Amino acid sequence: MLLAPLTVLEQQYQHLHDDGQDVIQGLLGNPKTLPPKYFYDDRGSLLFEEICDLPEYYPTRTEASILQQYAGEIAELTNCCELIELGSGSSTKTQLLLDAYQKISHTCRYLPVDVSGGILKTSVLQLKDKYPQIDIHGLLGTYEQALFHLESNYLQSRLLFFLGSSLGNFSQQECDRFLTQVSTTLKTGDFLLLGVDLHKDKGILEPAYNDAQGVTSAFNLNMLTHLNWRFNGNFDTNLFKHQATYNLAEKQIEMRLHCQESHWVNLVSLDLQVFLEAGESILTEISRKFDLLQMSQQLESKGLKTVRTWTDDNGWFGLILCQKSL
Repeated sequence: MLLAPLTVLEQQYQHLHDDGQDVIQGLLGNPKTLPPKYFYDDRGSLLFEEICDLPEYYPTRTEASILQQYAGEIAELTNCCELIELGSGSSTKTQLLLDAYQKISHTCRYLPVDVSGGILKTSVLQLKDKYPQIDIHGLLGTYEQALFHLESNYLQSRLLFFLGSSLGNFSQQECDRFLTQVSTTLKTGDFLLLGVDLHKDKGILEPAYNDAQGVTSAFNLNMLTHLNWRFNGNFDTNLFKHQATYNLAEKQIEMRLHCQESHWVNLVSLDLQVFLEAGESILTEISRKFDLLQMSQQLESKGLKTVRTWTDDNGWFGLILCQKSL
């Protein structure tokens, strides 16, 4: 499938192609889990865009307010000519950065990376119209595939950025492995801009993941629809209910699908049959909340030295700019 102007990373690196082993492992585990990457088929990506506009969901507008205020400062500090975004989605907030780099006339390339081909192609074409002087080329694939691809393509100085609260979807071990790969991908002097959702009262956190309009519920349930399509499955979304709670001890939101009736699920392409009991739940996402100082220390342990941090007035969300050292 050709999705010009996109590079389809799964076609280039077959050994990284997803074969559903993570689904098998998760559904056979105790407790059952599913990887959050399966949220993002085209419909899931569109639902997430809706979530970002919900009144309860503070991360997107809070991070956008930080970028609105400090994008010019980020551009001046990094002076980069290749911008790479992991999990770009519609690239809405990114335009604040593109505008800032355009003003100092140093941006020559923007590479958005996403697993949803539909939303990636649409956003790339829209951005090409808006920024005709910038070379924009989408990379369709996972973070791992993108970083593997980028590691061997040192053409220009880089700013790699990972906005939103997606880092929180990784366990501590996964986060450590991800930051190691990021550090390997960057060369000395390159930059990383990282968005981190900060620890706060659960009265703010839980409504952000249990919105009154039910969009997050639809987003969570759509993962099962995506799995049905991808692996020839028979999940019945009517037999599950969405819930998100804040685990204070672990400082993380835990999003689950609760099974309402005992039943069997069959994923034909994976040769997998799973029995789900009434009352059992599937963990579909964690969203860890961070401390800026602790995250800066973890980044420094990977050779990524903090240059500057920014937060909103409430201290709800943070941006960390770091640079690859020797």
